[in-house]
Amino acid sequence: MGVLTSQNEQVIIEIGITPIEIKSWYSLVFFESAYTCISNLIFCINHHMSSALPNLSTLPPNFMMPLPQLSAIKLAGEEQQKYLQGQVTCDINEQHAHSLQHGAHCDAKGKVLSVFRLITHQDALFLVQPQSSIKSSLAELQKFGVFAKVEISEATNLEFTCLVGEQASQQLAAQVGSLPDALTPVVTHQGASIVYLAGKITRYLVVASAEESEQLLGTIEAEQIGPEAWQLLEISEGFPQLNESTVAKYVPQMLNLDKLAGISFTKGCYLGQETVARMQYLGKNKKMMALITGHSETTLASAIGFEKQMAENWRTGGDVLASYQADTGELYIQAVVANDLSDSDVLRVKDNDSVKLFLTALPYDNTQNADE
Repeated sequence: MGVLTSQNEQVIIEIGITPIEIKSWYSLVFFESAYTCISNLIFCINHHMSSALPNLSTLPPNFMMPLPQLSAIKLAGEEQQKYLQGQVTCDINEQHAHSLQHGAHCDAKGKVLSVFRLITHQDALFLVQPQSSIKSSLAELQKFGVFAKVEISEATNLEFTCLVGEQASQQLAAQVGSLPDALTPVVTHQGASIVYLAGKITRYLVVASAEESEQLLGTIEAEQIGPEAWQLLEISEGFPQLNESTVAKYVPQMLNLDKLAGISFTKGCYLGQETVARMQYLGKNKKMMALITGHSETTLASAIGFEKQMAENWRTGGDVLASYQADTGELYIQAVVANDLSDSDVLRVKDNDSVKLFLTALPYDNTQNADE
């Protein structure tokens, strides 16, 4: 539990809570709910963590963001590489200690169970992804893994932290020597892996144990922001966000994995490969993943939907994978839509004429021929 210091008290005063109130609350710590609330409050105070939900233009120039919503599937053992090569869309034979790959794990029908960033960490393979998409993928990998010399599990002893900004990255470089980049996307330092995530906003993802993370990041001075902003960045950069309700529904091309260099069409067989190849070479894919943006003066439900105008009527515009609404009202929606959707189409939030939406360009080309 955090300790109430004079520095904490000054921060508390600035956010409108008096030290007397906090110290009074301490007398309630024998109640579990009070204990949890106070611990969370002191954590935020000690780390100067903002609770705001920024938009892209109001993100701090330098910030650090804990990512408790991330996890990873770990494969370790003599046949880790050989086994994974037959299970996922990317070419595991090209994986090495300093490489980063995007990929998907599909079921036998070619439907995506998880989308991941693949790194090698401490000699094991890690499929980094939202914790919410791990369950089905892990079960399938473990089911077939019994026939190989490989141990497959969820990595439960790691912390994930995002750093952004020139000053923050310079401080990180002072700790590790050389930062990762486009040519060397992963570097290691005393047990930690630092991953370069390219995009409109350059990010560094630190993968480490709690102790390693504290040693590496504990002295870095950068504004702390909440983990919710990770969703904003992932949606804006066009990296698919799956959860338990959206797994096993889409082939990789519908999630733009081909545009993200997440599918190898030369590696040979893997689970679901026939469907993925058929979509590519026979032109049967009619969907793509898109970024939809807008603005609402009111806070919208997290289970947001959107519609496309068809003459005098409105029809479902697509399947929402993830959404984010900033405190200032900006909306960012990641959705699987028909690949003939264009910026001339009229879109709105479902059953809400007051909130207009717009097809917005992703950092990469996701357009496809509607006749394919």
